[in-house]
Parts: sequence; C-alpha cells; structure tokens
Amino acid sequence: MEKLRYHRVLLKLSGEALQGDRGAGIDFRIVNEIAEEIEKVARRGVQLAVVIGAGNFWRGHEAEKSGMERAMADYAGMLATLINCVSLQSVLEKRGLEVRVQSAIEVKELAEPYIYRKAISHLEKGRVVIFAAGTGNPFFTTDTAAALRAAEIKADALLKATKVDGVYDRDPVYWPEAKRFDHISYTDVLVKNLKVMDATAVAVCRENGIPVIVFNIFDRDAVDRIVKGERIGTIVEGD
Repeated sequence: MEKLRYHRVLLKLSGEALQGDRGAGIDFRIVNEIAEEIEKVARRGVQLAVVIGAGNFWRGHEAEKSGMERAMADYAGMLATLINCVSLQSVLEKRGLEVRVQSAIEVKELAEPYIYRKAISHLEKGRVVIFAAGTGNPFFTTDTAAALRAAEIKADALLKATKVDGVYDRDPVYWPEAKRFDHISYTDVLVKNLKVMDATAVAVCRENGIPVIVFNIFDRDAVDRIVKGERIGTIVEGD
C-alpha cells in the first residue's frame, strides 16, 4: 500500500467554490472536478469527510442586514448546505463511491442524523461522509463546524480549500505584493487577524492539535498530493 502522510482528513469546501462562474447556485462541471479529486483520494484508502458551506445559495449576514433575525438567518443557511451536500453525494455515488450525508438538523428524508461514532464507523468502512447543516446551532460558521467535526472524528488534518494558494498577509486579489506564508502558527493567524478561518475554528484546531492546510481547490490533484505528503499551500500548526 502506498505510504500516506494523512490517513483520515476533513475537507472543507466553500459554497462559492461550487458555483464556478455562475454567480450563484451549482455548476456541476465544478462539482464533477471536485468529485474526481475526492474519488482519487478515497480509492487510495484515505478516510475522507467533507463539510460544505452555503455561500452559493445563502448569505446569513446579508439576510440579517435586510432585517431577518440572526438566528433564523443562520438556520436558513444550515438548510442551504444540505442542497450542496446531497448534490455532491449524488455525483460521488455515480462514480461508484459509498457516501453518507449526516445532518446536524434532522432531515430524515435526505440524511442521517449526525452521530460521531456512526460517522467514524462509516469512515472505517471506506465510505465518504459529508457533514451537513453546520453545527446545528446559530452563530457558528461552517468553518467552525469543520473544525469541530475534524476534532470529533480525530482527523489527521483539516484541508481548507479556497480560491487562492495559501494564507497571505493581505488579500492577494487586491494586493499583488502580498506575502504568502508556507507555514504559520495558530497564534499568528489569530494575532494578525488573517482571514483563514474564524477565530473559533482556529482555536478548536489549536486545542486539538489539528493542522490546517490551506490550498487552492482548483490546483489539480492538490488533495491527492497533500495526503501523500507534498507541501502545497500553507500549513497552519504549532504555537
């Protein structure tokens, strides 16, 4: 069996990654590309869990600004993640993978309830597990949900897929001279207020010693190369 650096990982995808150039909704060309990456890794024997955001359908802070109560806006966002999760599940299953969606909000027609021991059992049986509905609580992001799930399933690493190739000292879209870090500590991410993940998510990873690898989701074979130990993007770990 090929030597792997990481044997159990959680992949965090943004909802925006699924929309491609559409501006909103789902571009299934992109979903198929992501599914190809996931299939390659899963067939290597890596135990893979996934958390997906809902930004391609719903922006809770925008709804709140328009007058919607924050808690209800967040719950609506949790429901929106289900659309992304079952869409990815369908594409993965067409590729012959076994997939289970577990939701933090009960939606028994679409997904299992989230039970961490059952999630681990699925992973050990070679199934891809997709966690839906965030933490099931308002006021928490899907990044925090990803960190919590990674801790609960004892993931070796959290792979944070973005549209840029790592963590920068400022937004490289607007600042071409921005500096990219190959390695940075959890503490520096928090102190410098770098927009890797929200502070709660970073704190959970720090407390549980889970390295966060930030990379470009559109970098071909990136996930596969990461689990084999290639240094890609930025790794966040240590103090």
